[in-house]
Amino acid sequence: MLKMMTFFQGLPGQQPVPGTLDFPGSPQKLPSTSEVDSEASMSEASSEDLVPPLGRDEEETTKKKKPKVLANMFSVFTKGRKKKGQPSSSEPESKTESQPVLEDRLPTVEELKADLERGQLEAAQPLLALERELQAVAAAGSAAEEELVWRQSKVEALYVLLRDQVLGLLRRPLEAPPERLRQALAVLAEQEREDQCAVTAAPRPSALVATRPRHWLQLWRRNVAQVAEERLGQPPAAHASGHSEAERIFLHMGRTMKEDLEAVVERLKPLFPAEFGVVAAYAQSYHEHFAAQLMAMAQFQLCERDNYMLLVWVQNLYPNDIINSPKLADELKEVSLGSLLPPNQIRLLEATFLSNEVNSVQELMARALELESQRWAQDVAPQRLDGHCHSELAIDIIQIISQSQAKAESITLDLGVHIKHMLLTELAAFLRSYHRAFDEFLERCRQLRNYRANVIANINNCLSFRISMEQRWQAPQDLLGPLSELKSHGFDNLLQNLFRDLKPLFKKFTQTRWAAPEQTLEEIITTVGVRLPEFSELYDCFREELMELVHLHLVKEYIVRLSKRRLVLKSAEQQQQLAGHILANANLIQRFCTQNGSPGTWLHQALPTLAEIIRLQDPSAIKIEVATYATCYPDFSKGHLSAILAIKGNLSNSEVKSIRNILDINTGVHTPVKSLFSLIKVG
Repeated sequence: MLKMMTFFQGLPGQQPVPGTLDFPGSPQKLPSTSEVDSEASMSEASSEDLVPPLGRDEEETTKKKKPKVLANMFSVFTKGRKKKGQPSSSEPESKTESQPVLEDRLPTVEELKADLERGQLEAAQPLLALERELQAVAAAGSAAEEELVWRQSKVEALYVLLRDQVLGLLRRPLEAPPERLRQALAVLAEQEREDQCAVTAAPRPSALVATRPRHWLQLWRRNVAQVAEERLGQPPAAHASGHSEAERIFLHMGRTMKEDLEAVVERLKPLFPAEFGVVAAYAQSYHEHFAAQLMAMAQFQLCERDNYMLLVWVQNLYPNDIINSPKLADELKEVSLGSLLPPNQIRLLEATFLSNEVNSVQELMARALELESQRWAQDVAPQRLDGHCHSELAIDIIQIISQSQAKAESITLDLGVHIKHMLLTELAAFLRSYHRAFDEFLERCRQLRNYRANVIANINNCLSFRISMEQRWQAPQDLLGPLSELKSHGFDNLLQNLFRDLKPLFKKFTQTRWAAPEQTLEEIITTVGVRLPEFSELYDCFREELMELVHLHLVKEYIVRLSKRRLVLKSAEQQQQLAGHILANANLIQRFCTQNGSPGTWLHQALPTLAEIIRLQDPSAIKIEVATYATCYPDFSKGHLSAILAIKGNLSNSEVKSIRNILDINTGVHTPVKSLFSLIKVG
């Protein structure tokens, strides 16, 4: 099966991606709700406009109506007002640190603004206190509405500064010092709690604009989604040779997501509050962008290679090598990210993959057979391997089939099972084509010098096909039919000349009226022995099969000569003498064939039993022998029996008929697996 880490580590020229979230660029303007957008306009007010000018009468009236709490609140806003002769707060100060805050007062807006601009997140607490005090004044109803709105605008402007500082740090969390990151997280957590309180609190009439919930946690999650888009959207390495553009994109996104999430788990999770779900936030954002990219790609007409790679990533590499990788599996178990593509899209891609694979297998196998046929026709000698004629055709075909199934299994095991049935159908069609091409070669190319060597090479091919199909593919036996026929035709061709040379020798048995059967058979055995080295380049198993065919031929032709009805022996002595010759010949045939590797033990009783039938004189004993013989050779018919009984000239017609009738008894034996007498025609 394909493994993602192989791609991760094996791309030449691919720059390593650091195991950190290397968030590019400076913090961008943060997306916000409509309330936060209004805050941005509030922040444009200068420090000199913190308090609006009031008329003397209006100011005195306000002072008379102010309660003590309102006076304290107003003092916060007016502490930093520019007075005549005093330097503006916008002028550089000699001190870089803010003035210590006295316990009996909150810092002024200008002081908070200066602190926030210097990135001092400690200002978050007094700012929150300032907000609460303003709300208390508004709730008391003791301040003019215009003043409350104006004061609130200043508070909200400060919150914009604080928000930008906090979310800016959280946008690039691995670049921030741990202590600063903890401060930002504490502020965000506090603001989230304040939002929750505002949501659950009963609404009260107020002149203030409702500014909570501020949704900073949502803004942070939105930032995480932007980071995921930026990280995964970076262009992949341009020098990853051997990979298509789509493959480089898959590789870049997969490796980036895996390494970034590992960094989140190892470095950010210990710092973030558990309720933030930092791992889930990053994982979901990366997953959604990854899925969107793949879905967009799946809408195009993909080439065969990219269609396959898309399925491998969706069905195998992404779930197994990223989501369930050792460092991420436990962390992402509860996130339930799901698949990168919906089921219907996956089914379409799989259907395309199967169609592509079947077409590719058809083309590759047809091309392999065409090249092999050309070598036969061009009289190219086959290779010799360990003393045997060898062809690469079987190896090529098995490799084509195996690679196709392996590709399907690299997507899912179920897809591998599905394609197996399709590939077996294609293999069966190929074997039929192979058989036809081989038969054409047998007929048309007999005069070529390497003809017999190529016939042997193709017979040897059957072994590789058979082993692979039976052991690896568990192919049904009927699928092996073309191979059996190809092998049989090859054997017939190889033995054709030998059997033609043996024919006149077998005729001598009847021509000499069995006068010297031992000498005739020895001549036959010598002729066979001389020709056997021609078959030495067959694999051992096929050489044994071929020797069994020779064994069968010798026994069959011997019985054919006995069945010619040209020899009639009336005396028991003559019959016993012929039976002795037959038995001696049977032993010679059996010994010769066995020594040369014939496994045809089923032929051992064929001639000795016929000899016994000829020797016996008692009809009842002959019947027993015939009945036994018929169980060994179910294709032994009445015609064959009549031809043998014709040798026994001392049997009456009624005795012959009675012996023949023994074959009418149903012994329960069906058609034999191997044929002997069905190959023998009797007149």
